[in-house]
Amino acid sequence: MRPVVLCFSGLDPSGGAGLQADIEAIGQAGAHAAIACTAITVQSSQRVFSFQACDADLVKAQAIAVLDDLPVSVIKSGMLGTTDNIAMLTDMFAQGLITQGTPFVLDPVLVANSGGSLGDERTLVAAFRKLLPYATLLTPNTHELRALSGEQDLHTGAQKLCAQGTQAVLVKTSHDFDSGDIEQYLYLQGEMVYKSTLARLPGEFHGSGCSLASFIAGRLAEGDKLIEAVKAADQWIGQTLSKADAPHPDDASAQLIPNRFITNVVDTK
Repeated sequence: MRPVVLCFSGLDPSGGAGLQADIEAIGQAGAHAAIACTAITVQSSQRVFSFQACDADLVKAQAIAVLDDLPVSVIKSGMLGTTDNIAMLTDMFAQGLITQGTPFVLDPVLVANSGGSLGDERTLVAAFRKLLPYATLLTPNTHELRALSGEQDLHTGAQKLCAQGTQAVLVKTSHDFDSGDIEQYLYLQGEMVYKSTLARLPGEFHGSGCSLASFIAGRLAEGDKLIEAVKAADQWIGQTLSKADAPHPDDASAQLIPNRFITNVVDTK
């Protein structure tokens, strides 16, 4: 069968982010998405109202059922929601329940694009720091990178996180400015190995971070090297955003939903 990515992520009823974004993005990358649901959120494409995290034992049981059944090639996590869920995933790596060396894309979700808190940030950051050494790639937004590293400078923060055990960090400047091109930097073992510049499109997007991280995970499952996967994701995410759906076309400030189904990815190998 297609290579499998096991995702730990929450349900977004609007379908713009969370586990639905994971499924669509990974499918577009050519892989199969399996899901361990970590939380049920109450949110629209514009706002997070509340959420209820799934019990860590339940999330673990979902994951074990998949790992015992399907040939999982890559792990991806998005919204984990509680320190218990983060600790549970950390323990799965530490105890060998996830095969040692399995690539792991960690999207350390602290705040939704729509502005709502998805948990107490201070306790989540402390828990995430114990999970970081198992990550092949960390894909934080600028707020999350600064919170995890304790550094204001993004490049210094990325290097610090690599020094703490994360193999690679993808730095994205999309949240730092309202205009100008978006720059991305891939740090591997503390060294910048790839830089890209993406045209900034008008509007805000709901689920762009989930989509990017999951597409990279899907390409890693397909056998891409990390730089190849990031290059392919750069091309793909630009297409999904340029063709995004507008739930509220008369409101210029309303968030758009990436269209993850009408894209063609150029081979970057």
